Amino acid sequence: MNTCEVLIVGGGPGGSSCAWKLRQAGVDAVVMDAAVFPRDKVCAGWITPQAVSALQLDIAEYRDGRTLQDVTGFRTGVIGGHLTRTTTYNRVVSYAVRLCEFDHYLLERSRARLILGSPVTTIRREGAGWVVNEALRASMLIGAGGHFCPVARWLNQPAATPRDAPLVVAQEAEFLADSTPADAEAAEIPALYFYRDLKGYGWCVRKGQYVNVGVGRLDPRALPAVFARFLDFLRGTSSCPPLGNPRWRGHAYLVRHARQRRVLDGGVLLLGDAAGLAYPQSGEGIRPAIESGLLAASTIIDAKGHYDRDSLEPYAARLTDRFGDGSTEVEWPSLVPARVRSALAPLMLSLPFVARRIVLDRWFLRASELPLDLALRRAG
Repeated sequence: MNTCEVLIVGGGPGGSSCAWKLRQAGVDAVVMDAAVFPRDKVCAGWITPQAVSALQLDIAEYRDGRTLQDVTGFRTGVIGGHLTRTTTYNRVVSYAVRLCEFDHYLLERSRARLILGSPVTTIRREGAGWVVNEALRASMLIGAGGHFCPVARWLNQPAATPRDAPLVVAQEAEFLADSTPADAEAAEIPALYFYRDLKGYGWCVRKGQYVNVGVGRLDPRALPAVFARFLDFLRGTSSCPPLGNPRWRGHAYLVRHARQRRVLDGGVLLLGDAAGLAYPQSGEGIRPAIESGLLAASTIIDAKGHYDRDSLEPYAARLTDRFGDGSTEVEWPSLVPARVRSALAPLMLSLPFVARRIVLDRWFLRASELPLDLALRRAG
């Protein structure tokens, strides 16, 4: 039977970031994933400078042979509305990446042992460790396999998703832009178009030769209708390339909330979407996955081989310090009458202060937050 110190189930940004930090500390880590990388992973896909700093990412190296679109502004508006506001910055505030490339790069950079194309079929405790697929024994188990992570299901039996927990559902596609839209200059700027009920938004993000189009909603039942409405609206804009007939894909994940999954027990931790850490305002999951992966690795390193619950409990405190306690009420739009919401949304997004300082700086860029590495150094 193959053995390792830490088995990480899931090779996305969270799992690979955790493996990278563990390998730097000399910990024997294995990453297992059902997919073979590079995988065809669709995501709006932007990373902020804070994520770049936490990963010690060499932008020039990454840009060589991969897609990396500098983001220096956003267009914001309301789906069905006529007013679109463009907010520009005098610096790069984000980078648009293709997640299929980004995940593969981070996974290779981790220098962890890889078991790819191998889905997890069985998990069982054996003494103080774990046996997975009756083929791999590990002292420590990490769940980093997204919303449907088998480790998250095992840890949160009988229900992997807490009742009434806020669930984001998304539908999107990424495709080559074969032709230039009427407003080519505007097409270079990522667009965020909000629904009038304030329960989600659609986007159109340029990534070099590629374009990612999609919607995310906190109301799963309404997704088909609102998705069709967004596409009709987007086709009428001058900055969107012809959509053609791309392969639309759907996925779901939890946002950070008080009704969240258990994230640890003796010998096991969850991170990223497996732990339900996406930001409630924007739905972004990449940066929380990266940061929770690094925090999980630090917790394991500090435990010095003792993986009982008490030794791993600091991880929960670190998540709370970084992402809050999950008490943010993401369903607040439901408390406001629909007519009021429909009237407020265009007004709010038409105000420069709201569009820039609240929607973009606070919700999407989280510009006031220090990079994780700097925040940890300052905390001592």
